[in-house]
Amino acid sequence: MITGQKHRDGRRRILLCSLLGLLWETVAAQIRYSIPEEMEKGSFVGNIAKDLGLEPRELSERGTRIVSRGKKLHFALNVRSGSLVTADRIDREELCAQSAQCLLNFNVLVEDKLKIYSVQVEITDINDNAPRFREEELELKISETTSPGTHFILESAYDPDVEENSLQGYKLSPNDHFSLLVQNAADKIKYPELVLERSLDREEEPTLHIVLSAWDGGEPVLSGTVRIRVTVLDVNDNAPVFTQPVYTVNVPENVPQGTVLLTVNATDADEGSNSQVRYFLVKIPGKTSRIFQMNSVTGELSTLQNPDYEDAEFHEMDLEAQDGLGFWGRAKIHVTVLDVNDNAPEVTVTSVTNSIPENAPPGTVIALFQVHDRDSGENGRVLCSIPGDLPFKLEKKVDNYHSLVTDRALDREKVSEYNITVRAVDFGSPALSTDIHILLHVADINDNPPTFSQAAYSAYILENNPRGASIYSLTAHDPDSEQNALVTYSIMDSTLPSEAPPLSSIVSINSETGVLYALCSFDYEQFREFQLMVTARDSGDPPLSTNVSLTLFILDQNDNAPEILYPAFPTDGSSGVELAPRSAEPGYLVTKVVAVDADSGQNAWLSYHLLKATEPGLFSMGLHSGEIRTVRTFLDKDALKQNLIVAVTDNGEPPLSATVSVTVALADSIPDILSDLSSQASPDPQDDSLLTFYLVIAVAVVSCLFFAFIVLLLALRLRRWWLLQVAQSSGDHVGGVPSSQFLGIDGVRAFLQTYSHEVSLTTDSRRSQLIFPQPNYADTLISQQSCEKKVPLLISENVCISKDQPTSFQQAPPNTDWRFSQAQRPGTSGSQNGDEGGTWPNNQFDTEMLQAMILASANEAADGSSTLGGGAGTMGLSARYGPQFTLQHVPDYRQNVYIPGSTATLANAAGKRDGKAPAGGNGNKKKSGKKEKK
Repeated sequence: MITGQKHRDGRRRILLCSLLGLLWETVAAQIRYSIPEEMEKGSFVGNIAKDLGLEPRELSERGTRIVSRGKKLHFALNVRSGSLVTADRIDREELCAQSAQCLLNFNVLVEDKLKIYSVQVEITDINDNAPRFREEELELKISETTSPGTHFILESAYDPDVEENSLQGYKLSPNDHFSLLVQNAADKIKYPELVLERSLDREEEPTLHIVLSAWDGGEPVLSGTVRIRVTVLDVNDNAPVFTQPVYTVNVPENVPQGTVLLTVNATDADEGSNSQVRYFLVKIPGKTSRIFQMNSVTGELSTLQNPDYEDAEFHEMDLEAQDGLGFWGRAKIHVTVLDVNDNAPEVTVTSVTNSIPENAPPGTVIALFQVHDRDSGENGRVLCSIPGDLPFKLEKKVDNYHSLVTDRALDREKVSEYNITVRAVDFGSPALSTDIHILLHVADINDNPPTFSQAAYSAYILENNPRGASIYSLTAHDPDSEQNALVTYSIMDSTLPSEAPPLSSIVSINSETGVLYALCSFDYEQFREFQLMVTARDSGDPPLSTNVSLTLFILDQNDNAPEILYPAFPTDGSSGVELAPRSAEPGYLVTKVVAVDADSGQNAWLSYHLLKATEPGLFSMGLHSGEIRTVRTFLDKDALKQNLIVAVTDNGEPPLSATVSVTVALADSIPDILSDLSSQASPDPQDDSLLTFYLVIAVAVVSCLFFAFIVLLLALRLRRWWLLQVAQSSGDHVGGVPSSQFLGIDGVRAFLQTYSHEVSLTTDSRRSQLIFPQPNYADTLISQQSCEKKVPLLISENVCISKDQPTSFQQAPPNTDWRFSQAQRPGTSGSQNGDEGGTWPNNQFDTEMLQAMILASANEAADGSSTLGGGAGTMGLSARYGPQFTLQHVPDYRQNVYIPGSTATLANAAGKRDGKAPAGGNGNKKKSGKKEKK
C-alpha cells in the first residue's frame, strides 16, 4: 500500500514538472519589455540572456541574433552582458504617431537550434513635444453688429504626444471683448472658441490683438501660442451653412493623383460679397495635408498623392466655409481608404547554406526564411512554392517561417548545382508575387570512372615526322569534379611488329594531358600501322580507370621534288639556247619544258610558272602543259638573247619545286645570228668628230678582214667536202655523217642539221653555245627518205675540194607531206588553246589533249627510238637527246605521273605501245648517231 502511494506521488511530480516546463517554454517564447522613447543609443532594455535561459557567453557561442522583416533594427544584442540595448534613439511619434500603444516586434534566432523567440518592446511616451498651431497668426473678421455671446471657432493646437503629455487646455490673454470657451469633442480633442462678451465698435477700435496659448500636462509643462488679429467689419449677420454636417467617402488606395473625391457645398443667406463662400481644411495632421487638398472656390476635395492603406486606414478632416466678411460654417469629412493588393509579399532569408554533398539524406535543411505581406485580409495571405521538378520541398514553421529541405537523393553528375526559385504569392486580385533565388552547389564524391568519347581511336601520321612532335591527343571525361575528375594517362600495351623497335623508343604519352608524342621519325616502308592500349585513371579514392585502343596509320609524304627532263644541262659546259624567229606571230610555240615527279597521286601533279624573263610580257607559260609561247610579235628593240627562268611545282603539301633556265635567241637563221653577234660589238658614239672618224675607219677595216677570213675558211671547207665526195665514190663509202659536223668560221663552229643548229663560240667571244630550233620546220617531221640520204653536209679536213665540183651546198627544203595539221598536234601544243588560267582540265576534250601530250613526252624520253627533234610533234628534244638516250638513262617515272580525268598512268599507256616503233624512227636514230659521233 505504502509502495503504491509512493509510486503515485512520483507520477504526480513528473507530470507537474512537465506542465511547468511547457508553461515556461510558452512564456519564454514571448518576451516583453517596456522603455520610454528618446533613450540614448546603447541604453539597457532588458536581460535577454536571462529571459532566454542562457548565459551571456552562450549568446555568441550559439549564434544568437536579431532578425526582422527587412525593416530597420532599433535594438541590438550586447553579447558580453547578455542584455538587449537600443541601436539608436527611438521617436515614438515617428513610429506610432498618436496610437494609444506603440509596440515594436522582432524575433531572436538561436542559430544552432534554429529556434525563434518573439520579442515585443513597448515604447512609452515622454513629453518631448509642445502643442503647436498650424499658423503663427490667425485673422478674425467680426462684424460690429455681432451680438454678445457669439462663438468664434479657433484653430486647434496639435500635440503629437499622447495621454497626459498631450494637449490639456487653452488660455486667452486678458482683453475687454472676448472670453475663451473650450469644447470637448467625442474624439477627446479640445476645440477653442472665442466668445464675444461685449459688442464691438469699429469706429472705436477697428482691430484687436489677442494671444491664445495651448498647454499640455507633461512634466515640465510645454505650451504653444498663436496671435489672433480681430478685424471689426460692418454688418454681416449670417454665417455659411453646409448642406450636411459630415461628408463621408470611400477611396481605394490606388486612386490616381488629382482625382476629385467629393464636392462640398455651403450656403450663406447674405447677399452680394457677404454671400461669397470660400472653403478651407482645418486641423489636418502633417501626413494628411500631403495627401488631400481642397479647392477653396469650388469646394472639390482631391488627392495630391495616393493614400496608403498600410499607413492609415481612415482620415478625418475639419472643413470650414468662410464668407467674405469672416463668418464660418463647419463640417467634417471622413475618408475611408480601401485596401487593394498593391504590396507584393516580402521574403526575408534568415539562414541559408550554399553547398551540400550529393549523398546527403532526404530532409536536410538548406534554408530558413520568413514571408510577410503588408496588405490585409486575403491580400495579405501568402502561399510559398517551388518548382515541382526539383528534389526539394517546403516545410512551414511558426510565425510565417518556412524551411527548404531536400526531398530525395541528389546526383551531382546529373545536376551539379540548383538555382532554386522560391515564389511567395498572395491571394489578392490580381495576385502579386515575390521570387528569391537560392544557388545550391552539390559537392562531388568519386562515383564515376573516366570515359572516352569513342570505343576506339585512329590517327593518320605522315612519315618523316620530327622527333618529339605531338601526333595525337586523347581526352577522357570524368563527370566528377575537382580531384575526382583529375585524369592521368598511360600506355599499357601495343601491337608493334617484331622487327619494330621497342615501344618506349617509338611513342610516349603525357600523363596529364593525354597528348601522344613521337620519339622517332616514322618510316612508311618499315611499318604502316600499329595499335596501342591507353588507360585513363582518375585521382579519386579509390581510383577508377578505363581502357581504349588507338590505331596509328603511317601515311606517305611528298618528299620528292619534280625532276626536269627537258631542257637538260649540256655535258660539255655550254648552255642550251632555243631559237625563235623574229617574224613569229603571237602564240608561236618556242619550246616546251618536260618534267616528272617520283611521287604518286596528286603529289605528282605538276604546274609550270614563268618566274623571271628578260622582257616581261613577251612570253607566256602553259600552266599544265609546260609550253613556252610568244605573247606578242617581236620588236626591233627586243634583246637578241632572252633569259627565262621556269619553276615546276608539284601539288603536294608542302609543294616542292625545281627551276630551269631557258635561253631564247631571236633570229630567223644562223646568218642572222652571226650578223647580230657581230653588230653587238659596235662602240659607243663619241662627241669628238675626229675620234668618230677614226673609229669608223677601224670598224671598216676589221669588217673587211673578217669577211675575207670567212670566205677563205668557207673555201677550205668546201674543198674538203669535195675531196670527201671523191673518196666516197671510189669505194670507201660512209653512209653516215663524217666525223666532223662543224664548219669553222673564225673560231665559230656551226652545226648544220635539218631541224636544229648548234653554234659554239670560243672563250674570247661574248656568247656560249646556243641551240636554235629552226622556225621553218616547227611543224614538220623528218621523212624516211631525207634521213637516209647519202649526201653529207660536212666533209673531213684531209680531203681537198676539186675545182670542177660546186663550192656551195643548197639544203633541201622540208618534206611537206609530213607536216602536221593544227588538229593533229598532240596535247595543248596544237592550235587548240587550252585553259591556262591555273586549273586542271575539267572536261573530256581538255583531258584527252593533256593525256596525249604527256604520253608523247614520256614515250620519247623513255623509248629512245623516236626523234627528239625541235619540231612541235616531238617538243624540241632532238637538240639534247640522241639515240643513246634510252630508258637506261632516264628513270622510269611513268607510273608516278597522274593524268587528270583518267585512271591511266604513263606506264600503262606506254606498255600498250611497246611493240610498235614510229615510222620515221630509223632515220631519226641515224641522224642522232651522227651528232653523237661528234
